Amino acid sequence: MKNIIFIIIFCFTINIYAQKEVDSIYISPRKLKLINDPLTPSKAAFYSSIIPGLGQVYTRRYWMVPIIYGGLGASAYYYNYNNKEMNKYRTAYKRRLAGYFDDEYIDIIPENEKLLEGMKFHRRYKDFSFISLIGTYVLNIIDANVGAHLLQFNVSEDLSFRPYIESNYFDLSQNTGFKLTIKLD
Repeated sequence: MKNIIFIIIFCFTINIYAQKEVDSIYISPRKLKLINDPLTPSKAAFYSSIIPGLGQVYTRRYWMVPIIYGGLGASAYYYNYNNKEMNKYRTAYKRRLAGYFDDEYIDIIPENEKLLEGMKFHRRYKDFSFISLIGTYVLNIIDANVGAHLLQFNVSEDLSFRPYIESNYFDLSQNTGFKLTIKLD
C-alpha cells in the first residue's frame, strides 16, 4: 500500500514540474550583439564586397554561401568557355583570310561568314556571362545588407490581429472592418 501511494505521489509531482512554461527564448550573446549593433548591415555589406559570402557568414546565414559561389562559379565558367570559343572562331577566320585553310572548322564550316557568325554568337554569350557574374556579385552584397537589416527587425509579442463587428446605432446595421492600432512607447 505504501508503494502504491509513493508511486502515485511521484507521478503527480513529475507532471507538475513538466507543466512548467518557459517565458523567454534563448538568444546567443553573439546574435544579441549583432542585433543591437546599428552598423551590422553596413559591416555585412562591406565584408561581402571584399570576399563574396563573408557577409552571410558574419550574420550566420551559412546556407547562402554555396548558392553565392555556385552562381559566381557558373558565370565565370561560361565566361571562360565562350571566350575560348570566340577566340577559336576568330583565329580560324584570320587564318582563312591569310590563305591558310588548315583550321579545325574547315570540314564543318566552309564559309568565312559563318565563322564570323559563330564568333559573334560566342562574344554575345560571353558578355551575358560577364553581366551574370557582376549581377551575382552585386546581389551577394545586397543580400548581406538586407539579411542583416532583417536580423535587427523587431518582432514584438504585442502584435495582434483582431477582426471586429461594430454595430451602427443610427440605422441598426452592422459594419465590418479592420482596425490597426500602433502604440509608440
